[in-house]
Amino acid sequence: MPANLPITHPRLLFKLRPPIVLKIALPALIFWSLKHFLNLKNTQILAVLARLGKPSYRIAMQARPILYSFRRCPYAIRSRMALAAANCVVELREVVLKDKPAELTVVSPKATVPVLVLPDGQILDESLDIIDWALDHNDPLNWATKDAGAAKWIQRCDGELKTWLDRYKYADRCPEASAEHYRQQAEQTLRHMENAFEAHRWLGGSRANIADVAVFPFVRQFAAVEPHWWAQAPYPNVRVWLAFWLDSALFASVMKKYPRWEPKQPITLFPAQSVPD
Repeated sequence: MPANLPITHPRLLFKLRPPIVLKIALPALIFWSLKHFLNLKNTQILAVLARLGKPSYRIAMQARPILYSFRRCPYAIRSRMALAAANCVVELREVVLKDKPAELTVVSPKATVPVLVLPDGQILDESLDIIDWALDHNDPLNWATKDAGAAKWIQRCDGELKTWLDRYKYADRCPEASAEHYRQQAEQTLRHMENAFEAHRWLGGSRANIADVAVFPFVRQFAAVEPHWWAQAPYPNVRVWLAFWLDSALFASVMKKYPRWEPKQPITLFPAQSVPD
């Protein structure tokens, strides 16, 4: 099954549980027909369905993007930070990774978070793509950058740091080496950061940019594994940088706790301070 099919595609309807099919099949097929046979835009389709008195199909024809997220996931955190900074209002669906909803596995077969389902059916299931989408719409903090240095920091974080961080966090699952060994390997990235902060306050140089936002949630996880060790670790500049983000109003806003999403519950808008239509 192609991963990029919109959920409105009839082929995807057969991947859903029977109750979901009964609930959404008719409006989905109407949507698909209007879109692909009459070549109508989404807004035109909504107008037609409104005149017909058909109920809104919340996946295919949602008024705003839908974000599947998990509060503590670092990839989801950095995506939510970008969406909040850009004030891109989305419908938030908090999921439990041990019991993922069928709706998530349908829109993204790999079923990882975050996933952003756009109103036109496009699906973004990589955090960096979600960040780019948000900042393309609005970038009031001037985070977006084409600087190669920012890309290198993100690549180092998502590759080297993430690899060793996972082993450090779950050393009992990786008995071939000690937690100290895994920590020391992860520290290679921390040493590069500490040296960079000798010259600039931010990974982005003179101002924060997407590199800082993308790397921060992973350093947060690293620091939380052994808090007492971290408090004495030889990375004072990294601790100052980390503290800035941890104490920020932006981070506090994206870490608000939400109940697990269920199909029949009221819509949760994110950012929370945004006012619904």
